[in-house]
Amino acid sequence: MGQSILQTAYGSIKEKVNIKPDIALVLGSGLGGFADKIEDKVCIPYSDITGFPVSTVAGHAGMFVIGHVGDKNVIAMQGRVHYYEGYSMEQVVMPIRLMHMLGADNILLTNAAGGINESFKPGDLMIIDDQITSFVPSPLIGPNDDSLGTRFPDMSQVYNRELIDKIKNVADKNNIDIRHGVYLQTTGPSYETPAEIRMFRTLGADAVGMSTTCEAMAAVHMGMRVAGVSCITNMAAGISKAPLNHKEVSETANKIAKEFELLVREFILSL
Repeated sequence: MGQSILQTAYGSIKEKVNIKPDIALVLGSGLGGFADKIEDKVCIPYSDITGFPVSTVAGHAGMFVIGHVGDKNVIAMQGRVHYYEGYSMEQVVMPIRLMHMLGADNILLTNAAGGINESFKPGDLMIIDDQITSFVPSPLIGPNDDSLGTRFPDMSQVYNRELIDKIKNVADKNNIDIRHGVYLQTTGPSYETPAEIRMFRTLGADAVGMSTTCEAMAAVHMGMRVAGVSCITNMAAGISKAPLNHKEVSETANKIAKEFELLVREFILSL
């Protein structure tokens, strides 16, 4: 994506707010309620930002929320944009690039995911230890902008070990049962077939969804420290005998909202 488009969008945000965020958040399906806990907040709808892609999915409010959590400055995406909405991967990761340009060096990516690991159950929270990106186009394809990052970024540790440890410590202190696993992204919007889920399990995936890995890739490209948490909202096709639907995803996310919001708040304060 050209610097001119990014700079124009950056200017649209800076006109409305001028704080350097300590952390960026991406709040996934059904998890956007945490944005309501941000103090002294300024809300900027994506539609008010020049050249910005607009979220069209139910459960995604479609705005930046900028303010404070305790003594930390926060910028949160209350709803993300997805590749399956028809946007290019370059557009999908544009918000991540903007949040870094605004000053965020840390980012927490969250999502609603299907459980592949059969020891998981709906309502579990999973720290993302690693990811599989082979089933979606890379957001880094095309001319490289050297001002953002190197042409061939190392992905040997996408998710920062120090941030992973902080999330685990917060979970332990607050008696939140948390899993660890590998997250795999597909393009969506259809859910996976049972045969695909068996393949993903063979490849080492514990959870699957339609977002996140491309955002993490863009963040690492720019030198950000990345953490990720999945809410296991349903068991994947072939494990669950019931048909999969977005309503179930949102309902499960709502049930664990209090636990999720506590985890995110205490993690931010630990930075």
